[in-house]
Amino acid sequence: MRPLLLLCVLLLSCPDARAWNAAGHRLSILIAWQQMSTETRAFVGRALASHPDHGRWREKAGGDEAVLIFAEASTWPDAIRNDPRFSAEPGASELLPGFPDMGRHSDWHYVDFDRQGKRVRGQLDRKIGELSAILRDSQQLPEIAWALPWLAHLVADLHQPFHVGHEDDHGGNTVLVEDPADARRPFVKLHAWWDDLSGPSGLRGKRLHRRAGEMLLRQPPPAKGGTTLWLAESRQLLAQAYPASTGSVSRVIDADYRQWAQRTAERRIVEAGYRLGRLLEEIQRQRVSRGTPDGITPSR
Repeated sequence: MRPLLLLCVLLLSCPDARAWNAAGHRLSILIAWQQMSTETRAFVGRALASHPDHGRWREKAGGDEAVLIFAEASTWPDAIRNDPRFSAEPGASELLPGFPDMGRHSDWHYVDFDRQGKRVRGQLDRKIGELSAILRDSQQLPEIAWALPWLAHLVADLHQPFHVGHEDDHGGNTVLVEDPADARRPFVKLHAWWDDLSGPSGLRGKRLHRRAGEMLLRQPPPAKGGTTLWLAESRQLLAQAYPASTGSVSRVIDADYRQWAQRTAERRIVEAGYRLGRLLEEIQRQRVSRGTPDGITPSR
């Protein structure tokens, strides 16, 4: 197949990339866990234990270690894209027990801008604010259990530059790159190439713990900030996030670009973890200050 024809087939046949792959989301959770108090960890564990998919997460985690279950839960908003229980249109699927919402909400994972910087589509930053408010204010356990994986996932998404990218290339999804270092995938979408910088999607268990610990040692704590700062940081990276080297039909990943991208991706995953941990600490403190000792009103 000719290279140009191959590129066209890839663009037309491959779905848009999703975010950091599962390893990236899990790593952010392990880093967030280190920023959380015993009380906040307990709040998270109790909430997730009531989620209808808790058993699936426990099985994938390989046991009862709370942080590893939380790590699996953080990948759930991507997993439901292929789950027949959920639908693309909110309200189109039957509301199942334990779920307050059966939507896949694909436009929550990103926010796109035109070349003048005007917001065009996507709700990523706004949903982080809304989900945070649910976790602060709700006394409905199913709602808390549903919102928590979404919040964890979207905080990490916001730290991936192409999730706040350009509308005209769908956040790097219509830009194909050639990576000479990866013979298995001669051509890949730029967005997807970034997603996989976090490591193999199957990273779990002891290897996951070890990798998170190494990343924490290499990266300093970030400024706290909020969604406005986190979005601005990702937007600022976009100018450098497109490979400068070009081939006959695609951009080319060279050694310098690969090194910069790998360092940047690691830093952003760590920053997302720190910030998620701090955000959950604040949420738990506010809940407790309102008179619910464990942060969740018992069911009646």
